[in-house]
Amino acid sequence: MATRVGTPAVPAARERTPGRAAPVGRAGQTTGWRSDLAGFAFVLPFLIAYSLFLIWPVIQGFRMSLFNWSLTGSGTTDFMGFDNYQETLEDPNFWSSIWHTILFTLLSTPPLVILSLLFALLANRAVPARWLYRLAFFSPYLLPSSVVALIWVWIYQPGFGLINGYLTRIGLGEVGWLSDVSVAMISVVITTVWWTIGFNFVLYLAGLQEIPRDIYEAAALDGATGLEQVRSITLPMLARTTTLILILQVLASLKVFDQIFLMTNGGPNFSTRPVIQYIYEQGFTTYRVGYASAMSYAFFLLILVVSLGQFALLGRRRERANG
Repeated sequence: MATRVGTPAVPAARERTPGRAAPVGRAGQTTGWRSDLAGFAFVLPFLIAYSLFLIWPVIQGFRMSLFNWSLTGSGTTDFMGFDNYQETLEDPNFWSSIWHTILFTLLSTPPLVILSLLFALLANRAVPARWLYRLAFFSPYLLPSSVVALIWVWIYQPGFGLINGYLTRIGLGEVGWLSDVSVAMISVVITTVWWTIGFNFVLYLAGLQEIPRDIYEAAALDGATGLEQVRSITLPMLARTTTLILILQVLASLKVFDQIFLMTNGGPNFSTRPVIQYIYEQGFTTYRVGYASAMSYAFFLLILVVSLGQFALLGRRRERANG
């Protein structure tokens, strides 16, 4: 006789009020609270360091710019309001140093972008000893500014310097590379290009390696020459990398200080003195820290305007290219 298996009774589900969430247990609340606390504990060291070494100096620097603050400690209670900013706008030395900074930026940015692209194209080709090209182009970037300045000061030396030695051998006169007003800035630019081109070179090289080889092979089958491939494939696909390099390079050139200070000390006749060196001189030579702080914030506003202008200009070009 067959036995009939009965279906076990299923307990009725509890009725829930529509729109009302199920209550969260105390264990879930504790777990979420501990997770948030653990995340905050991981971020806390960075927040402390960020506040101590960035936020607080920015606030303190602006506060100092409103006082007749001196490095000796005097003037901390001598409130001047925006008089330091007014003096900055009326200071001809400040504007001349701004012009030297802009001139350095205009002279150094084009070769640092164009030459780094050419070197990256050369190093990216499948040639023997490709690693040697990469090492040669990037290794100067690893040198500290003091070493770079010492090398190039010896190269530019009159009498026994490398360049002047070759000039005298072929019957030409010596050039005061660091003592002549007309060539001192160009000499510093040459040093800067040799020193810092490696950074842009690496960025371009990384961008080139992201371009698929299939595109070049297809273009070669269609009869495109190497120059046509660079113009029609490489440059358009490196547009974003070029934009990044331009922005970073302009900002870096505007903040020039080390090599000029070590090679010419702003000379001859203050013809190469950048704005950061002038700020340094006011703060640590004449001890006018409040005035130096005001100039720093004025220069920061200039960099901010340049950055926003770059973003706006490049954004419009990108919209035109896409449209």
